[in-house]
Amino acid sequence: MLLIKTTDKNFKESFEELLGRGAMDMEHVASIVGTIIKEIRNEGNEALKRHIAKFDRWEVRFDEDLMVDPVDMKKAYDALDTDLREALHLAYERIKNYHEKQMPKSWIDFDKAGNTLGQKVTPVDRAGLYIPGGKAAYPSSLLMNAIPAIVAGVDEIVVTTPTPDNEINHLLLAAAHLCGIEKMFKVGGASAIAAMAYGTETIPKVDVITGPGNIFVATAKKLVYGDVNIDMIAGPSEIGILADTSAIPEYLAIDLLSQAEHDEMASSILITPSLEQAEAVREVLYMELSKLEREMIARKSIEERGAIIVTETMDEAIELMNKIAPEHLEVMTANPFELLPKIRHAGAIFLGAFTPEPIGDYMAGPNHTLPTGGTAKFYSPLNVENFLKKSSIIAMSEDGINEIGEACALLAKTEGLTAHEKSVRIRLK
Repeated sequence: MLLIKTTDKNFKESFEELLGRGAMDMEHVASIVGTIIKEIRNEGNEALKRHIAKFDRWEVRFDEDLMVDPVDMKKAYDALDTDLREALHLAYERIKNYHEKQMPKSWIDFDKAGNTLGQKVTPVDRAGLYIPGGKAAYPSSLLMNAIPAIVAGVDEIVVTTPTPDNEINHLLLAAAHLCGIEKMFKVGGASAIAAMAYGTETIPKVDVITGPGNIFVATAKKLVYGDVNIDMIAGPSEIGILADTSAIPEYLAIDLLSQAEHDEMASSILITPSLEQAEAVREVLYMELSKLEREMIARKSIEERGAIIVTETMDEAIELMNKIAPEHLEVMTANPFELLPKIRHAGAIFLGAFTPEPIGDYMAGPNHTLPTGGTAKFYSPLNVENFLKKSSIIAMSEDGINEIGEACALLAKTEGLTAHEKSVRIRLK
């Protein structure tokens, strides 16, 4: 794992390379994804069947084969052992409680002239959730995407997930039952995004698409944006950790590995003012690495995209981390809340020794669908507002339009919009 110091001669070049960690070469897959989208738009289910045979290696004989039967979801839920079912319910309730606090309210305001101004908040009619299922299945992602849509009041939720060899994770089915999902389809990749964006004979067109995926999924979301809304363009998972000498090296090492085991493209970055801490963490990390089930994935991630940076001060460490703007940021210092005001850019912030990033993946409550690759500088985590839209409310009284109408008409006249000007003036006394 790369260990560099800010005092190193070539530090700037090394750090710039880290800042480019989230770059996805969409250009080289854009033509492939564009063709997939075009085929789905033109041929619907027939194109879906070809894509599934090619990418997921099973034959769809009938349109009904694309659908997951809610009966199978219920069977999977009923088959859960008690502890796992209780864990699923606990996660559901905590996520739901957190997202309920995010709900914005409609409002109406009346001014002294009798005008009424306000905002009406309404959910989208139909939401599409993409749940990955390639290298691993993620039932937690279903909870994190479905629950804010449920809290927002979305009438219809559509779920798509890849099913290699026509096999689907039983815990994912159980989570779908818990969330009350009735429309779930066995299709993944760019094909699923296109199907939800434009609709097919079986899969209905949605208003917003959320959920993470690989570069093909991300590229497809980017290409269909505008015809449908999306949450964000998410790339490989990542973690940043700020630590001082109070942090336990074993905690730091295993937390870095918790992201590295996701994907060879995942990034794990520790920044600390202590060279002694940095060296201790690196030593423990390699000891723990050999114990992982996904050792080869984690090792490639750590070697190619991981780094430990040693700074001269904690303030310098914070400033570098703000430039990185990590998806997950752990603050493992003696007084983590003291650093919080200085942290400007991070998808989710985990404070203190007893707040490992995985607690946020499953159980804490905040959403784990987060901006990656530095996009935390302008994106927010998935939340209920991704499934809502706002309408402005305007009702002018006669006194009200007389009070501001002349100024409005003047601005319209200045812009050369005669009908706009007249539309206001004919209502004035």
